[in-house]
Amino acid sequence: QIHVAQQGGGSVQAGESLTLSCVLSGQTRSNFVVGWFRQTPLKEREFLAALAWSHNYTYYEDHVKGRFTSSSDSAKNTAYLLMASLQPEDTAVYYCAVDQSAIITTAPRAYDYWGQGTQVTVSS
Repeated sequence: QIHVAQQGGGSVQAGESLTLSCVLSGQTRSNFVVGWFRQTPLKEREFLAALAWSHNYTYYEDHVKGRFTSSSDSAKNTAYLLMASLQPEDTAVYYCAVDQSAIITTAPRAYDYWGQGTQVTVSS
């Protein structure tokens, strides 16, 4: 069992940056993937980025590539998503999730454990 606790989020102005944290605890395997998603009331859960923990390899969806950066601190069992140049259309509830298959995938259903979600609101 893995517990995923999200930190961060909040309200920012357009053009500002925000960092989300995802603290992992429990029986994580040595090789797993941390995925980042977001969701609005009108859209399905949308994949943003994924990080293969043991290789520190990252993959980004095209529309966030260059603006969002996923990283990790293994000593703190924490993954991060740095979001830069935020725009109002980035407003959503953001989630991190763990996929113990260690295969990077964009499908939410592949992820086994989810954080509680955190609201990010960007004002123009």
